[in-house]
Amino acid sequence: MKKLSVVLATFNEEKNLPACLNSIKEITDEIVIVDGSSADKTVEIARSFGAKVLIKDNPPIFHINKQKALDLAQNEWILQLDADERVSKALAQEIRKVIEMTNEEVEIYQRDLKNRRLFLRHQKLLEERDGRIGDSSKEYAAFFIPRLNYFLGKYLRYGGVYPDGVIRLVRKNKAYFPCLDVHEQITVDGKVGWLQNDLYHMADPTFERYLKRNSRYINLIADDLEKTKVGKNIWQLINFYFIKSSWWFLLTLFRHKGILDGFQGLIFSFFSALRFPRAYFRYLTGKRL
Repeated sequence: MKKLSVVLATFNEEKNLPACLNSIKEITDEIVIVDGSSADKTVEIARSFGAKVLIKDNPPIFHINKQKALDLAQNEWILQLDADERVSKALAQEIRKVIEMTNEEVEIYQRDLKNRRLFLRHQKLLEERDGRIGDSSKEYAAFFIPRLNYFLGKYLRYGGVYPDGVIRLVRKNKAYFPCLDVHEQITVDGKVGWLQNDLYHMADPTFERYLKRNSRYINLIADDLEKTKVGKNIWQLINFYFIKSSWWFLLTLFRHKGILDGFQGLIFSFFSALRFPRAYFRYLTGKRL
């Protein structure tokens, strides 16, 4: 049986980490955690699960610590998680099943995926944004996992949120983070497939947590506007305050059926659209909250 390492980069995650590690304790042969000098009990909790812990600083580009965790893993296959994610029993069983497959068996498994068309359509959108992902001429070296995001008491399935595919299961030395940007896609030396079962992401259980996360994301957008030197003029103000925001709200709520997620879908679409004027305002004023 092939061995599996689970790796995380953490910072002040004492509330999330126990549930995350409990969800993988039956399938992992090694837990590696790179902690960004947490001030809470994150390190203590990690060690109570038998994790190997490396304490470093907490860089703004958190992929730096994620890459360090990948480098420290010893086994052939590595599952990279965030502390606010949970692996279901079905996903855990699927991971164990897939890493034992030959390349030919994986090809057959990919053809039989229940949500294959949805997954491939999502991957196409990611590649339009990030460039080609993986190398289809080589053997399978990584897998996307569909992710369900928890928002104010409900897992969102519409509004363009699902499947929110993330590459998390990778072969040792076949995937790495460039560590140049917080939005970057992991680079894979090999073919990339999909798993069928969902990874649960406890993203925003409270509105307060959502606003904090959303504000950090808006700061990053404002920084990108600064880097690309977007114009500071009346046209761009109208574009960001009215055109982009209205287009995004209507797109996610109706075309992507966010309204089917009920109240949570409406709120998510509204505040997601508000990121455009809020980011442009911070770019104009130079303020970051």
